[in-house]
Amino acid sequence: MVNIDYRNSGDQSLNKDRVVGYYAMAFVKNKKEDMSEKHFTLNDQEKYALLQIARSTIDEYLETGKYKKVDENIMSSHLKSNCGAFVTLHKKGELRGCIGRFVADEPLYATIQKMAVAAATQDYRFSVVEKDEMKEIELEISVLTPLKKIESIEEIEMGKHGIYIKRGFASGTFLPQVAVETGWTKEEFLGYCARNKAQIGWDGWKDADIYIYEALVFDENELIEK
Repeated sequence: MVNIDYRNSGDQSLNKDRVVGYYAMAFVKNKKEDMSEKHFTLNDQEKYALLQIARSTIDEYLETGKYKKVDENIMSSHLKSNCGAFVTLHKKGELRGCIGRFVADEPLYATIQKMAVAAATQDYRFSVVEKDEMKEIELEISVLTPLKKIESIEEIEMGKHGIYIKRGFASGTFLPQVAVETGWTKEEFLGYCARNKAQIGWDGWKDADIYIYEALVFDENELIEK
């Protein structure tokens, strides 16, 4: 609450014996920041830290079945933000696992730990990663902005937006980089997601809810080259 001004009826009549006072006040609501309201970014050091956390956590889990302990006290505020994220594994250029979540109720670094282990051990499309494989695997991380429901597919910007299609209990997603890697048209992007991911048929997206999101994508090769 902000006090803007105070006046009374005596200011006009100059009779101050009996007056009525008036306050002008403003009530300001603090707007909570999130990734949809503020451009979220990570510097190279933070990206490198997340990639290290992902790799060392997978190594530890494959060796002991336990998660690597991480010292939160040395984490930056960005790494402690609650953000959705995906972790993708590639082996010799081919997909080897990819798991993520859109919404997180825990710090980003912790989400990365869980998604890294899940990508290595719980992606139903692949067998569990063997410890000896890790030297051949490259890690990629996608940090996500909140989902935004769209009314028209014209709102989708290929290469910038990922899509999340939902109809009933069925759902599926493609990360933004999929459009770049495949060279699909927008209709193909939607069709493959609806058919292969949500399993509601090629044209299933036409009567489904469609959401878009952006992703901050980085991988180990990118940072090594720098």
